[in-house]
Amino acid sequence: MGVRVQSEDFDVSAEISGLTGARTDVGAVVTFTGTVRGSAGGAPISSMTLEHYPGMTEAELARVEAEANARWPLSASLIIHRIGELHPSDNIVLVITASAHRHAAFEAAEFLMDYLKSQAPFWKKEERTDGTSNWVDARETDTAALQRWQKSPTKAAE
Repeated sequence: MGVRVQSEDFDVSAEISGLTGARTDVGAVVTFTGTVRGSAGGAPISSMTLEHYPGMTEAELARVEAEANARWPLSASLIIHRIGELHPSDNIVLVITASAHRHAAFEAAEFLMDYLKSQAPFWKKEERTDGTSNWVDARETDTAALQRWQKSPTKAAE
């Protein structure tokens, strides 16, 4: 289990290998990699700057990762979220979940991403190619996606 907030890029393959290694209890590994889009609302983006509150952000991400591990029978999990100035096609976030069975790994990854998109303590500012900028709020669809997880935890094997 792990959480990292960093400015450096990550290597998805290396992170999977580091997380699962030679484990024999893993039958499924699900990854999600989020990248910076080149446009928002039809306007071209030149960069996105992500800010956080050091210490608080890591603690909150660890809390939600622990919740995922309480809800599903995960063998391993990892959240990496980048901060600083990023450009179109740069990696922003990596979520890896590993379990004996695919169902738990998929659901836990979706749960973590729904949280990250709507509740994680990051502030995002988009810079457009025309020189304007704006702070990005969570979309209503992201908040609605998180609400589906309000039901009781499952922790069931497949």
